[in-house]
Amino acid sequence: MLYAQKFGYVNSQYILNQLPEYEAAIARLDTLSSQWRENIKTLYTDIEYMRTELASEDVLLTRAMREEREKEIAEQVKEAQELQDKTFGYEGLYFLKRAELTQNIQDRVFEAIEKTAKKHKLQIVFDKSGELVMLYTNPVHDYTDFVLEEMGLLKKRAEKKKRYEKQKKDKESNERNSNTPPPPSR
Repeated sequence: MLYAQKFGYVNSQYILNQLPEYEAAIARLDTLSSQWRENIKTLYTDIEYMRTELASEDVLLTRAMREEREKEIAEQVKEAQELQDKTFGYEGLYFLKRAELTQNIQDRVFEAIEKTAKKHKLQIVFDKSGELVMLYTNPVHDYTDFVLEEMGLLKKRAEKKKRYEKQKKDKESNERNSNTPPPPSR
């Protein structure tokens, strides 16, 4: 006896966007990110000011004084780049803060996806919002609403299902009508 694997897909980003606490976490992260960007921008503005000042005073400076100022500017640039990397680079403060603010929320979504998969006996669940490219998806295999329902977030599931069934029925009706041969011409 052959057993087929049952699969489905969800749109986890859509699910996350339905959660007010996720939107609040992202808003908090955006606020922090703006502050961090402003601090870095201020450093680079200071560096530009130092460069402008050096250029305007260049004729008055000795070689040693100019080299000292260039060295100060280079140190400031290095500090600014290091701060930028520590803040927005790989495993930087931005990504750590994002994980801190959203991890519990993402865990709840994953648990709901897992419960939905078990309830509907799915062996494989794809995430439509991820890197996986899905060239075609039949809405019959979309379990996003079931996950939202599992999380207590879906109130209009029945309406959506009725709309889908109506569209399907209309499509089938149109296909039957288009498959009817035209009356013979005289």
